[in-house]
Formats: sequence, C-alpha cells, structure tokens
Amino acid sequence: MMRLLIVLTGLLLSAASGQTFKPTREKPPTPAREFRGAWVAVVHNIDWPSSKGLGSGTQKAEARAILDRMASLNMNAVILQVRPHCDAVYKSSKEPWSPWLTGTMGKSPGYDPLTYWIDEAHKRGIEVHAWFNPFRALSNVKHGTSSTHVCRSAPHITKRYGNLVWCDPAAKETRDRAMAAILDVVRRYDVDGVHLDDYFYPYPTGGKAFPDGRSPKQRRSIVDGFVKDLYSQVKATKRWVRVGISPFGIWRPGVPEGIEAGLDSYEQLGADARKWLANDWVDYLAPQLYWRDQPRKQSFSALLNWWRQQGSRPVWPGIATSRIGSSEDPGRPASEITKQVGLSRTIGRNWVGHIHWSMKGLMQNRGGIGTKLAETGYSEPSLVPPMPWLSKTGPARPSVQAAGNGSKLDVRWTAGDANTVKFAVMGRFGNKWHMLRVVSGRSAGVDLKNGPKGMPEAISVSAVDRYGNISSPVVLAR
Repeated sequence: MMRLLIVLTGLLLSAASGQTFKPTREKPPTPAREFRGAWVAVVHNIDWPSSKGLGSGTQKAEARAILDRMASLNMNAVILQVRPHCDAVYKSSKEPWSPWLTGTMGKSPGYDPLTYWIDEAHKRGIEVHAWFNPFRALSNVKHGTSSTHVCRSAPHITKRYGNLVWCDPAAKETRDRAMAAILDVVRRYDVDGVHLDDYFYPYPTGGKAFPDGRSPKQRRSIVDGFVKDLYSQVKATKRWVRVGISPFGIWRPGVPEGIEAGLDSYEQLGADARKWLANDWVDYLAPQLYWRDQPRKQSFSALLNWWRQQGSRPVWPGIATSRIGSSEDPGRPASEITKQVGLSRTIGRNWVGHIHWSMKGLMQNRGGIGTKLAETGYSEPSLVPPMPWLSKTGPARPSVQAAGNGSKLDVRWTAGDANTVKFAVMGRFGNKWHMLRVVSGRSAGVDLKNGPKGMPEAISVSAVDRYGNISSPVVLAR
C-alpha cells in the first residue's frame, strides 16, 4: 500500500498544538481542471539538451531544471520530442540514438533519457507525452547517419526534398516503421500520451511538389489511414494513453471566413485535421495558433472558436510563447500570451487547456511571462482533464488522517485501490477553498510551502486514476 506525507507549513501561530482533524460532511468544490503543457524540442537542441555532447549528469540536470520550472508554474504536462527524425531519444532496438544527445547518431548517452524524464516528471505530478515525427528522415541532408538509420538501412523508402530527407508516407514500410516505433514506446515506457506534430508531408519548398507522384487527395487518404490506425492501436495497447496531434493552425485558407494563410495544410501537407477531430481519432487536438489575436486575418480567437466547433474532443491550442520579443514577431508582449491563455479558458466548449511553444520561452521568462502566469493564470495547481469517452469510473476513496501542531499540518493517506496514480489536495481557508497540490502516487512526500498563508480549517483529498477520473473527496476539518 502506498503512503504519502504532506507537510503544510503554516504561519498562523495561534493554532492549538496537537490539533487533530476529523471527518466532516462538508462538500468542497470540484478540483480545477486544465491542460497546461509545453513542448520540449530535442531537434537542433531547441529546448533540451542545450547542446550536443553534454555529459549525462549535465543532461539530467537540465531536464530537472525544466521540470522544476514547470512545477513552480503549476504546469502539468510536458510534450517531449523522442523521435526527431527516425532516431530515438530512448533505448531502442529499432532506431539509432539521436545525434542531438551525443553529437553522433547511434552513440549512447550512457543512460535512458526517456526513462529519466518520466521518473522525474511523475515525481512532480507532471504527465509525459512522447512526441514523434513519424515520416521525417533527416532535417538536413548534411547530417551524418549511422548504419542503422533509415537513410542507409532502407533508402528505397526515402526521398530527397530540398535540404530534407523524407520517408515516403505512401510506402507501407514507412508507415509500419513509424507505427512500430510509437507502439514500442507505448509498451515499454510509462508515458501518459503519444503526440504527433504537423510534419506529415513536408512543407512546400522551392515551388516544387513532393516527388511521390500522388495527388493531394491520395496523400490525405494515406495520412487519414495512419492517424486512424494509430489511435486504435495505441488504445489496444494501453487504453489510457492519450493520443494528441498538433496540426498547422489553419485548416484551409478562408476557413473561417476572413482567415488568410500562405499554406494550405489540407492540400499541401495531407492533413485533414478537422476530419480527425470530428471522427474521434484523437483524444485532443492542439492546432498551432501561433499568431496574435489581431488582426482578423490570422486571429487566435477566431481560429480557436472555429476549431472548437469541429468535434466533441478537447482542442488545446498551441500558443507561441517563445515569440515574445522575437525576430519572428518583433514587439510581441508577454501580455499577448496571458491574453491567449485567458481566451483558451473562455472560448468554445469541452475541457480547457493549451500548450506553450516552447519551454524555452518560459525558462528564459521572456517579457516576464513566467512571472505573470505564476501571479495570475497559474496561481494554483490544476488536474489534467479526464477522458470520459474512455472511462467514467473513478478510483476508490483514500483513507486520510491529518493533524496540526501549530506551525505545520501533517496529512497522511493510503490509496483505496491500485488504480490511483495521483492525489488532489485542497484546503479551506475561511470560507474559500484553494487547490494546494497535485501529488503523484509515486512520490514519497511533499513539502507544501506555496499555499495560502495560515493553517487550513479543512483539508480535502481525492484520488485520481490514469484516465483523469477522480474519487469522491475525503474531507477533514479542525
């Protein structure tokens, strides 16, 4: 049986020593729900590791720093790139080690990065969604390859396109290879989600079409089949693992009315993302809405409103936090991002959430964005939304005990069953309840220092399962 200890440091010196909290029928509010994620890109060392060839100790320290930053901001999901271009940021018998780790494709970093990220993230109550690029073989033709890389082991399924090398999606071997890599990770690792980005067919370059001889309609059919099969095979392997896709943020130019785009993702990338959402082939869609809210031609709010009308599953928009004060969008203020976070909570229907591109902007606190989020949008923790289309039965209630000694409050509990993976802890101060912490069931203890000041008058503890379902709360009051 798992036993967890929470120590809540209080500042109310007048609390009686040795005070025991007792069960009460008081009903607290339902814990807050919001998907608060960030992408961590490995390719080109965008987010992690900071450069190629770092020692394992430095790589681990950088990973911990990212997760500590996420925890301090009350974020709850990291979308970690594990397959940048037919390579692996994890121990694999199918594909070579990624060169973005050691500087040499196929060279081991001396540990399993994905295992480390999962362990450290789960300690902090943060989910890990493994991010795959299914069909990209090389992001630059000049990059060196190992003997086991697809460019050398199966060159017949690859095609040169500009400076890129791409695995032809029309080839069954390409799709099988990508599917095998994804399912291998799902089977062997305790990931919470599988995530694909917008690179199905490559973005147009040089005014030339991708050299596969297929029509846009044929390409969409190929990608549709892959997306549908991916969802069904992941669910057959581990039903609770979320499947998410992050397409280009505009489905087609002119949709909705007034929207402009230099790219037609539907025609040129083979991506009918609206169809995937409408057909429930994803557990969430994260369109890359990287533009400002105004002007109308690429309006964040107009696009989000449209996307959230296209299906019943969550739409968690990608928000370009790293464009604050950047050359891509000179003068973009941090207030644009906090505004978009707010819009993601009020526009449309279904469970709220959003994903930051990328973690670098939050690590650098560009424009003070991290500070602003900590003070407002992320001032308290939040549970990841549930998946009621997969499961509605929550875990059993935990057994809880709590006692205060005047300066701290010890809360101990035992999980009611093996389905519990997290605990939601709330506290009432006066007549107002606050979310204090989301605690992983894998943790041995947590020191809560960031809650409202003083000794809470009541504590609520609920168990959470892999689907995000929550038990009825156990409430104790003094």
